[in-house]
Amino acid sequence: MKITRAGTIPSMAGPKDWFTGNVRVDSLFPADGGRHSNGGVVTFEPGARTRWHTHPAGQTIVITQGLGWVQKDGESIQEVRPGDVVFFEPGEKHWHGASVQVGMTHIAITETVDGKPVDWLEAVSEEQYAR
Repeated sequence: MKITRAGTIPSMAGPKDWFTGNVRVDSLFPADGGRHSNGGVVTFEPGARTRWHTHPAGQTIVITQGLGWVQKDGESIQEVRPGDVVFFEPGEKHWHGASVQVGMTHIAITETVDGKPVDWLEAVSEEQYAR
């Protein structure tokens, strides 16, 4: 058994090569010690979002606060609200983030393959984000 105590992993600003806008990432648990997943709380200010990306083994996000948007490549943007759970299939190109006027927080659980959780791609353009 391993307990990761709240507050033992420092918050970090979302890296600019992963996100557009102001984002805070709070790790809940790393993929270590034989675990093949990691988890974190990600807080997006209004207008903030991820870049397009894929996950080799998929990703689950649980919306906990605010109003968010998610989009799978080639499909329309979907609104998500607290209590909604989104699963992105392995290899599915997608992005997620806050709406224009309301921030959004989600818990992200990402599986890893050979220690790799994500492949970051190009930024979501303002045109794509504006729907």
